[in-house]
Amino acid sequence: MRSSFKYIAAVIALLVAQLALAGPLITVYKTPNCGCCVKWVEYLRKEGFEVKAINREDLTPIKQRAGVPQTMSACHTALVDGYVIEGHVPAQAIRRLLQERPNTVGLAVPGMPANSPGMGEMDGSLKTYTMEGKLYSTN
Repeated sequence: MRSSFKYIAAVIALLVAQLALAGPLITVYKTPNCGCCVKWVEYLRKEGFEVKAINREDLTPIKQRAGVPQTMSACHTALVDGYVIEGHVPAQAIRRLLQERPNTVGLAVPGMPANSPGMGEMDGSLKTYTMEGKLYSTN
């Protein structure tokens, strides 16, 4: 009986630890035929985030409702814990955003840079901006 209790307690502790390590749900709105969007979703999952991908033919209404300025626009738009993530934003920048909780609409990697997650290898020069246009990080 006592060993069963210890076993159950160990299993519960393991499950709680796994939940603590999992990132929050990121909902990604993307077009159905964009391969780099699929790669970014896969990258986020490998980084420990739970991702729900939703295909839409036209992302313009989603970007407008989310407050994405045209200067920050990219090929997909994501929502996570009250923030907007536009484009191929690195997981490290998303984690920092969620930990620090700055006063911003969200983060963006405008366009489709070749050195961004889902597009290619990061080389240390990828710039991530706040939606308001301020440099947030370089990865």
